[in-house]
Amino acid sequence: MTTPLLRAEGLAKTFGESRGWHALFDGAGTAGVRAVDDVGFDLAPGETLAVVGESGCGKSTLARLVLRLLTPSAGRILFEGTDLAALPAARMRQMRQRMQMVFQDPFGSLSPRRTVAQIVAEPLEVFGVGRDARARRDAVAGLLEAVGLSPAAMDRLPRQFSGGQRQRIGIARAIALQPSLIVADEPVSALDVSVQAQIVNLLQDLQARSGFSCLFIAHDLAVVRHIADRVMVMYLGRVMEIGPKDRVYAAPHHPYTQALLSAVPDPDPDAPRRRIVLSGDVPSPRTAPTGCAFSTRCPIARDICHRVRPPLAGVGEGHAVGCHFAAPNPIPVPDLR
Repeated sequence: MTTPLLRAEGLAKTFGESRGWHALFDGAGTAGVRAVDDVGFDLAPGETLAVVGESGCGKSTLARLVLRLLTPSAGRILFEGTDLAALPAARMRQMRQRMQMVFQDPFGSLSPRRTVAQIVAEPLEVFGVGRDARARRDAVAGLLEAVGLSPAAMDRLPRQFSGGQRQRIGIARAIALQPSLIVADEPVSALDVSVQAQIVNLLQDLQARSGFSCLFIAHDLAVVRHIADRVMVMYLGRVMEIGPKDRVYAAPHHPYTQALLSAVPDPDPDAPRRRIVLSGDVPSPRTAPTGCAFSTRCPIARDICHRVRPPLAGVGEGHAVGCHFAAPNPIPVPDLR
């Protein structure tokens, strides 16, 4: 069995928790918002795990926990067998050479006052890669070519590029140090639909050449279908379903996964579709249901769902579901390539 590059165990993050002076008298504090709640997964070398769910489900918080940009409230993050939370600052700085991030906003993630050459060369300079400035400039030229941009553009500013081109610049910066792990936090959600496929294809091509692992955060199941090896569905900070992409798409077991897949648009207006419309709104993370997080919107919820949190239980090879009454329900999903 392949040793995972990344492993998350019982990962949790609570924001706004307070145990102020009043807790000394009444025994209570402010509960806070549990953005990530007991999440665990493995990521193998060269694998892409897509994390999907609605806004506010904890995807971006999870991404930042993995890179230790946030400190977990509980649980462990093991990268190449090393517990990141236990590393001192100097060791963590060295570790960051092997893990990089592609941000959601290609406009806000690039300094408007720096040239493309300065932006892409920054990680090389920070970690002392390259003999001198000329060598680093040559490296930048190669990185720009790798992401489909002309090296002649390296002295231009970000504002002179389109959104898709700016995201390519961000990707060039992310791969500059040849990382083992790239965390892509909704890297195509701010782009036009016509450009999204180009960026997804670029990441796939770079991964095939370099062999890095990818944690791909998204809310669009149509996008992740073509880049993921496995899919993890989250809701209110918890994992609802995780498994190989083909199994999850062919026979989703969790009612939430089924609803998400049924909402994928079909370009053929005459195609038969069975849309699952969920009732109600997503509860506030501050007052999440005590049993199953999805119980207040679930079409098959019963009394036990409101009282007892279901464990993640295996339903097939590498496929697990957190539902008391999980059952396969094939949802035809169009191929949008």
